[in-house]
Amino acid sequence: MADSEYAALLAPQKLAAVAQWQEHASLPDAQALPDFLRAQPHETTVYAEHPAAVPLPPTVRQFSASYARPYLAHASIGPSCALARATPELLEVWTHSQGVYNLRADLAKMLSLPAERIVVQHVEGAGCYGHNGADDAACDAVLLARAVPGRPVQVQWSREDELSWAPLGAAMAVDLQAGVDAEGRIVHWRHEVWSNGHSMRPGRAARPVLLAATHLEQAGETPVAINMPAQAGGGAERNSIPIYSFPEWQAVNHRLLTMPLRTSSLRSLGAHCNVFAIESFLDEIASALAVDPLDFRLRHLEDTRARAVLQTAAAMAAWRERPAGGQGRGLGLAVSRYKNTGAYCAVVAQVEAGHEVRVERLWIAADVGLVVNPDGVRNQIEGGAIQTVSWVLKEAVRFDRMRIESQSWEQYPILRFSEVPAIEIALLERPQEKSLGAGEATQGPVAGAIANALTDALGLRVREMPLSAEMVARAALADA
Repeated sequence: MADSEYAALLAPQKLAAVAQWQEHASLPDAQALPDFLRAQPHETTVYAEHPAAVPLPPTVRQFSASYARPYLAHASIGPSCALARATPELLEVWTHSQGVYNLRADLAKMLSLPAERIVVQHVEGAGCYGHNGADDAACDAVLLARAVPGRPVQVQWSREDELSWAPLGAAMAVDLQAGVDAEGRIVHWRHEVWSNGHSMRPGRAARPVLLAATHLEQAGETPVAINMPAQAGGGAERNSIPIYSFPEWQAVNHRLLTMPLRTSSLRSLGAHCNVFAIESFLDEIASALAVDPLDFRLRHLEDTRARAVLQTAAAMAAWRERPAGGQGRGLGLAVSRYKNTGAYCAVVAQVEAGHEVRVERLWIAADVGLVVNPDGVRNQIEGGAIQTVSWVLKEAVRFDRMRIESQSWEQYPILRFSEVPAIEIALLERPQEKSLGAGEATQGPVAGAIANALTDALGLRVREMPLSAEMVARAALADA
């Protein structure tokens, strides 16, 4: 406890100088993260499947490929902050939690207090697009406030705290298999996901999941992250169901039962990596069959709204007139329907691959049904696209065998203003349809379009994000 910010900054340094720590090499090899995910104890479920209704033509070619993404941080510009005041009658908390009642439920469990004696009030804080460290900072403030009854206590996490201890977006590995018949149509499709769960929000488990609560003497074993139910779009499995009309397909999820790094909700959950994988794989198959990527998608796409956004984005980018790829510049496209029930979004990306990979332009067509506020929809789509460019090109939580090492902006770089691509958006208004959310529709197709554009530019497929110069070099070495 400190009476000034300066004293609070000095206190951890003094504590670290006299404390004795025990560390264990419990984290995986960051350079072989997909292999680690596949090797862990897991719970396997068939998320969804569609058996063939009629006998299928024989498969003449088989394709398979694997894709992955790293752990991702929320990386809020403003670190988490909370205040608390405890009296014998009432515990008051002020926080930028996304779920004040769920936070109250976990605090009640942790403190063995009736929930009616806890009041959690929301105050605005930095945006996070998921479950960041806000609830954990609130828990810290509560524990300190109970040590000085009647006095308000403020807890301000540092940048290092936020990047090291807030919940992360789960690392994922995706294995895809497809069978193609003599007519060049995909007739068999299998999608397997290996990942931790994508939700460990407070108030949903038998034990509290708040960071400090899991480190108390009586805490017990830390719960493992779960996935959202299928009715809510799933978690790691989100968008693993193909948007395409394949006669036979199956989506399988392998949820890890160990959790080396704490994971929870991050914008779009599994859709980001699943669509990245699906759209990359389709381009790979189209290339092997010598078919234009746009035509190959339209060959398998019966949903008229999905076809419309795809054709609109392609027309915006003059896809049919595009120059040949190579020489470090290329175009790529991708399409998806978020959660298979939400907004439709198609993207064409233009990249330049020199010393670093740079996205120069994005053409985005979206169908969100009835558009109530066009400017708001455009802002959501543009913001989501920019964030996805940052994820795809730069972001990855870095760690050694004992701790997270990416504790600053230098170690966890995000997209700079100077690197933001030009973005052109077309909204396909459908006033007769219900409104669909626009906030997370871009994460998957932007990732897929960038990956395909990079291949068009270099003639090299990079299947693991981020698509950085380091990953390009690794892919080139593996391809040699």
